[in-house]
Amino acid sequence: MSRLRNMSVGPMLFRRARVFDGVTDGLRDCEVLVEAGVIREVSDTPIVSPSATVIDLAGRTLMPGLIDLHIHAYASSMSAQAIDRAGEPYRTAHAIKMLGHALDCGFTTVRDIGGGDYPLWRAIEDGLVRAPRFFYAGRALSMTGGHGDFRSADQSSIHGYCSCGRSNSLCVIADGIDECLKAAREELRRGAHCIKIMGSGGVASPTDPLWMNQYREDEIRAIVQECAERRTYVAAHCHPASAIRRAVEYGVRCIEHGTLIDSATAALVAERGAYIVPTLAIGVAMTELGAELGLSADSQEKSDAANRGEMIGLQHMRDAGVKVGFGTDLLGASYVHQCREFTLRREVFSAIEILRQATSVGAEILMQAGKLGCIAAGAHADLIVVDGDPLKDIGLLAQDGARLDLIMRNGEIVKNQL
Repeated sequence: MSRLRNMSVGPMLFRRARVFDGVTDGLRDCEVLVEAGVIREVSDTPIVSPSATVIDLAGRTLMPGLIDLHIHAYASSMSAQAIDRAGEPYRTAHAIKMLGHALDCGFTTVRDIGGGDYPLWRAIEDGLVRAPRFFYAGRALSMTGGHGDFRSADQSSIHGYCSCGRSNSLCVIADGIDECLKAAREELRRGAHCIKIMGSGGVASPTDPLWMNQYREDEIRAIVQECAERRTYVAAHCHPASAIRRAVEYGVRCIEHGTLIDSATAALVAERGAYIVPTLAIGVAMTELGAELGLSADSQEKSDAANRGEMIGLQHMRDAGVKVGFGTDLLGASYVHQCREFTLRREVFSAIEILRQATSVGAEILMQAGKLGCIAAGAHADLIVVDGDPLKDIGLLAQDGARLDLIMRNGEIVKNQL
């Protein structure tokens, strides 16, 4: 789908590379030829390309660019109300800075799972913004009083934060099958690559308990069917096991957070072939920086409750064989902690598991398997060069790009310290 500009001057040949291809165990000695934004050849024997610029990696690790599946580019604050008050130019400036940081950290693809829109995608595609590839879900769908309804309990107005009365900068409120269908169709019309629904209570919303299941079965199934007709999928924000279970039973393909999952629900998710994208970095950021960055006391309390079960939930996912993606969900100034997700996950997952989560599994979730998250002939040339072996030390990816000697996005070298 991408039409990202390719600014390379000709073919490039990576020599003496130790390649992690995004899928298989271990590293292998390979040469990789890139041309016109695409990986043309991967070979265990020397590649002959007289016109190619040779890049000697001298045994460094060549791997697919990283994928962060849970960002909010326009979330310029931890306070939902402050995000709305900031105004569109301010939110856009935040998005540009945040996306540039993500690219510098080696994330060559991101998925904005609430708030991202066509104008930002278009600006990235046209080369106006220095950023990763950008997939977006548009505004997330929330029921009245759900996780996407940021009005406080004492706010008597029936209106939201804009003149239309049914939306804010990150979410749209929709109740009943007809409204849900219309809202989903509108986001898909505006180019959304998938649809996100709020399937349970959340931290940042003021009136819904964390344990609350949201949306009825008929509403969820209607949205799922609408997405199926567009050959795409539904992702659902869910914390408690009950919300995760019903969302997956009703056809949701990807669960966001999954914080309080239990072993039986994890087994169901694995059996159905659904995905979960945990987001550990935001929980730590809210605990450490929440009050400083504008998080309310009520939200802080809910965040702490979610965090207490998070590592247990990850272990349930691992034990059940759930397909896990990589996400961070960082809001406001906390986006600079994006790379901490790697070291947080290593408490449960091995380095190879985390690397797959941030590459090939992410590509599967995006419905881009074979094109992203891998090093294979025909894939997009989104690559990073690591000074060291991340299979032995995943912390190499947790240094805000300091151990990345080269970053390539769509065949264009955006960082080169070789």
